[in-house]
Amino acid sequence: MNDHIRQQVRDIMKERGITQQQLADLTGLQRPNVTRLLSGTSGQVPDNWQRILDALQLDLITSSTTEDQR
Repeated sequence: MNDHIRQQVRDIMKERGITQQQLADLTGLQRPNVTRLLSGTSGQVPDNWQRILDALQLDLITSSTTEDQR
């Protein structure tokens, strides 16, 4: 996951008052794994990211940029 997505997840957690421990409990992950995913030291594990997005009821939407959109 890129820095923008990690920041979006952190912002939503803050808005909703969800701690890393609570997110760990919601996803079935251990808190240190959540910390690593959110910090970017780990994150190439799509299943774990999907758990986080599911727990926060978020959808990951991708889009492409073109010269016209910049």
